[in-house]
Amino acid sequence: MRNNIWLYLAVMAGVTWLIRTLPLTLLRKPIKSRFIRSFLTYVPYVTLAVMTVPDILLATDSVWAGALALVAGAALAWTGGSLLTVAAAASVVALVAGFIF
Repeated sequence: MRNNIWLYLAVMAGVTWLIRTLPLTLLRKPIKSRFIRSFLTYVPYVTLAVMTVPDILLATDSVWAGALALVAGAALAWTGGSLLTVAAAASVVALVAGFIF
């Protein structure tokens, strides 16, 4: 079993290395396709959303409280609220909704 750990680590390191080096070696020319460029523009935002939204929903004992906090925070952010305002309002909504649900 212990020998498998080193094999797993070696495979993970190899995959990580390939993911980071293949685009640099294969794509030397600038990307001219507007679709691919626009797609690549949104990749960091989607990655961040995929990592944070489940944590927001599961941060409280009730998924409904997390969902209400997410909606409140998204609405405030959409209307131009500052980071502090959005975070404080979402926290208060999660707290109050946690007492209700």
